[in-house]
Amino acid sequence: MTISVIEPPEYEAASDLYGGRSFLQVASWAAVKTDWASELLAWRDAENRVVGTALVLLRRLPAMSRWYAYLPEGPDIDWADPVLERWLAPLIAHLERHDVFAVRMGPPPLLRRWRSETLAAGVGRRRRIDQVLPDLVEPVGAAVAERLRTLGWTRAGEAGMQGDAQPRYLFQVPLAGRDAETLKSGLSKQWQRNIRKAVRSGVEVRRGAAGDLAAFFELLRTTERRNGFRLGRTLAYYERQFRALNEAAPGRMRLYLSTYGGEILAAHTMTVVGRRVWYQTGASADHRRDVRPSHILQWTMMRDALELGASWYDMRGVANCLDPEDPAYGLLRWKLGTGGEVAQTTGEWERALPGPINRALHRALIRHRARR
Repeated sequence: MTISVIEPPEYEAASDLYGGRSFLQVASWAAVKTDWASELLAWRDAENRVVGTALVLLRRLPAMSRWYAYLPEGPDIDWADPVLERWLAPLIAHLERHDVFAVRMGPPPLLRRWRSETLAAGVGRRRRIDQVLPDLVEPVGAAVAERLRTLGWTRAGEAGMQGDAQPRYLFQVPLAGRDAETLKSGLSKQWQRNIRKAVRSGVEVRRGAAGDLAAFFELLRTTERRNGFRLGRTLAYYERQFRALNEAAPGRMRLYLSTYGGEILAAHTMTVVGRRVWYQTGASADHRRDVRPSHILQWTMMRDALELGASWYDMRGVANCLDPEDPAYGLLRWKLGTGGEVAQTTGEWERALPGPINRALHRALIRHRARR
């Protein structure tokens, strides 16, 4: 097994080696993350066939020729291989040759799954998702976590290390083997009523264009103020993402709008990579929430994901919270109405590269993050 830099066309052609890569691992994501340098890597077997890929984001230490590497939701390799060293050793060696002192990655395998009804039954004061017996334990994810520890990797959030940059708990609606009717029947009665209310009220859904991103961003700022969070993204970020992803593959990033009386009341983005679909960011107005513009918007996006042949409609992150008095539970409660499942990821893992200088720099980075 060897590893080397690969050009974008060949990288994109190897997009479905192990069930489809994350949108954070497509080649065009590098153009979105302009505050990072990047390179595309490929693992090749003895016949020179591409058998694995990775988008590596790189950030240089100030005033030093040392780099920190980050592989968000990657690499895209055979994580079921019991000998992970075959994949990770060439990666470490390549990064070491390019003056990387530490690397973080997010293995895609999952650990556990909980169905909506299981979590609904577990709701209670100070309750968390990880306190509820899961419906399914994924053996590959558990084996990957155990093997990474033996290879010197540390879980994000442990040993003073910064927590996960990507969501640890995902909400996913199963689509495989379903049609629109069975998908709709899986929605809660409240969700079905809200969709009917939107239709009766005359809410219309349409696909937006780049020119609609400003309206989306204003609604996003409204949503952030209302719910007390801040994503820290600018309008220029979303414009860059929309342009970069769609130039690489038309329709990869989509903007959906709910309008009522000619006014945009809700706007959500969806990302498509092959047969994988994600609901990425949602925003809505403070007024006319009674016409349920977000529910019909999500229903439209779920149906489109179904038509695209996706196995899951991934609604991205939720908090590890089942306490109805905690504001963080509100988003999960809303998503539970789709009849989907919560999936716990393996999480992000980090390690210093070999050598005393690299280990010292990594310890300094951990201390710096802790002070921040």
